[in-house]
Amino acid sequence: MMKKRDKNNQLRQLKEKRRKIDLIDQKLLSQLNQRLSIALEIGKIKRERGEKIYNPKRENEILERLNLKNRGPLKGEDLKKIFKKIMIVCRKSQR
Repeated sequence: MMKKRDKNNQLRQLKEKRRKIDLIDQKLLSQLNQRLSIALEIGKIKRERGEKIYNPKRENEILERLNLKNRGPLKGEDLKKIFKKIMIVCRKSQR
């Protein structure tokens, strides 16, 4: 049976880890909003130039670059899913 002191220590560790996750989530949210703001500016420029919003070559370049930089533990396939979704959201917002 686990001692009360050990349980209290684990609870403190759990709370600290969750606090760190919350801070990271706040940073991610801020970064995602910054990314979308820039994507909106890009969409405006593309419309003015008469270019298509969707550029599969560019999106594949981004995914390849990120995959090369990824050192884990995030799996490559999960990284791709996350960033494809981010790009879809940004692309829809550009229209």
